[in-house]
Amino acid sequence: MYKKEKLNNIIQKELAKIFLKELDLSPDIVVTITRVEVSLNGFSAKVFVSVLPDEKEEFIAKVLNSNIYNFQQQLNKKLKIRPVPRIEFTKEKRTAEAAKIEEILKKIRDLEKK
Repeated sequence: MYKKEKLNNIIQKELAKIFLKELDLSPDIVVTITRVEVSLNGFSAKVFVSVLPDEKEEFIAKVLNSNIYNFQQQLNKKLKIRPVPRIEFTKEKRTAEAAKIEEILKKIRDLEKK
């Protein structure tokens, strides 16, 4: 378990560095790798990505997926393990869920104040 968590963190950090260097986005778009989940066999890794503003999510998904080969190659060079898990980008749903929960809690607090 420890080794898998460590690998998740390493992949997340390395991809974040690659994104900073390779993605040339407008300053009003924020792309964050929220977590990485390497499969049990270690051959694949889901990379969960959060995008702000939400309207740019589809655009960023296309950009990431069209550059996935380049990202994978750079990751292969950085990591000293074999095989390097094959990356797959996935929309982070937890962020949106957390925002909804925050909104509900805020409404409850506002009602309690009245």
